[in-house]
Amino acid sequence: MGIAVAPETTLLTLAFVLGGVVLGTVSGLVPGLHANNFALLLAGFAPAIPAPPLQVGAAMLAAGVVHTFLDIVPALALGVPDPAMAPTALPGHRLVLQGRGREALRLSALGSALAVAFAVPLAIPITLGMKRLYPTIAANLSVVLGAVVVALVVTEGTHLARVGAACAVGASGLLGVVTLDMPIGGVLPAGSMLVPLFAGLFGAPILIEAMRGAGVPPQDDSIVTVSRGFLGSAAAVGTLSGAVVGYLPGISSAIAAAGALVVLPHRGPRAFVVATSGVNTANTVFALFALVALGSPRTGVLVALDDTGVPLVLPVLLTSVTLAAAAGFVLVLVLGDRYLAIVGRIDPVWLSVSVLVFLCVLVVAFTGLVGLCVFSIATAVGLIPARFGARRMTCMGVLLVPLAL
Repeated sequence: MGIAVAPETTLLTLAFVLGGVVLGTVSGLVPGLHANNFALLLAGFAPAIPAPPLQVGAAMLAAGVVHTFLDIVPALALGVPDPAMAPTALPGHRLVLQGRGREALRLSALGSALAVAFAVPLAIPITLGMKRLYPTIAANLSVVLGAVVVALVVTEGTHLARVGAACAVGASGLLGVVTLDMPIGGVLPAGSMLVPLFAGLFGAPILIEAMRGAGVPPQDDSIVTVSRGFLGSAAAVGTLSGAVVGYLPGISSAIAAAGALVVLPHRGPRAFVVATSGVNTANTVFALFALVALGSPRTGVLVALDDTGVPLVLPVLLTSVTLAAAAGFVLVLVLGDRYLAIVGRIDPVWLSVSVLVFLCVLVVAFTGLVGLCVFSIATAVGLIPARFGARRMTCMGVLLVPLAL
């Protein structure tokens, strides 16, 4: 109740939420900087901030939420492949190649905003249900994750793609088994082997393939061409999938979104963009409730909150999420179109090489030279799916296989 009756505390909290929005904006627009690593980086500096832990936690949570809104912007603008590779491109890139990048930005913003609106009232009943189910799920987690691995392979559209998916799952899984527990030697306090693994498996291959493309083509208007019912259903299913990500280790947003599309009445890149954005943002809400109910943080942001000793005052933290979501929605609309336009004027080869060099610097800063070697190997593995026409999410074997084992 203190936050409601003490104006100075309210203003301090709002100031920290605003600071978190600014930090989340910067991190979300930086290619290759994952929300989890940024959150752990903040946690490393949090003890030096002269403020109550609750306000610091509100800023960290706000930064994480805004990051989930804005990371779609560099994801759409960078690594746009040659049009001939459109069938194997990421769904968002397919929309950019069609000149619908501005629409994709708005679909993502709507998916994230609706996910917050859906997740907040659903969090309590779902958390109560998960408290009962989680012991059973945890006892059979290897079976659950094994089923996910099998589903990733068998749901590919062609025999060749299934072969590629099996190779990608196996190679990335072996890479995860060998490297996840390796010691690191970066100069930043939030190093994790996930930095070179994810940058190599999912970032660098897209940039390498984009060197043969023509960059971001001219984009059409920003009108959203799907119905409200489509948006609502895609965001709702994405929200429920976000609950799965929030409670189960090893299940990524992309995997959850792919599963969500199975039950959606309409499929395609627009559904994937809405659902994935919904998963990413709803995940933060459900993971917060999972931390309170189960004492187990499921995302980098919540790990950072837990490590910093932030008191879990749900009204304050949920208010921070809501305010950050509103800010993130506006920022996508304000900054996204400009980002696409600027990137569209840059030579794609120069842009891809520059971002690859930046990723190398980022990897070394977080994990040292060992991480750079892992990044190189992960990049080679990350090139496998597109060669077979398989989905890139099959490289999530890097987490699924070690956890299942």
